[in-house]
Amino acid sequence: MTYRILTQQECDSHTVGEGITLATVMAIAAIAVMAVVIYRLFMSNKGSAAIPGGWKFTWN
Repeated sequence: MTYRILTQQECDSHTVGEGITLATVMAIAAIAVMAVVIYRLFMSNKGSAAIPGGWKFTWN
């Protein structure tokens, strides 16, 4: 790999922030999915849930 000095025009055309934007969008999507799952879990009249490690919950 060789390095070279960028010109002023190349420096001006370089933008940053795409990674932060993508991470923010993905985090908001994950929070939204978890909120829906938790809402459905707690608003159901009866059901059960099994969590890895041997935890089991049942409600009527």
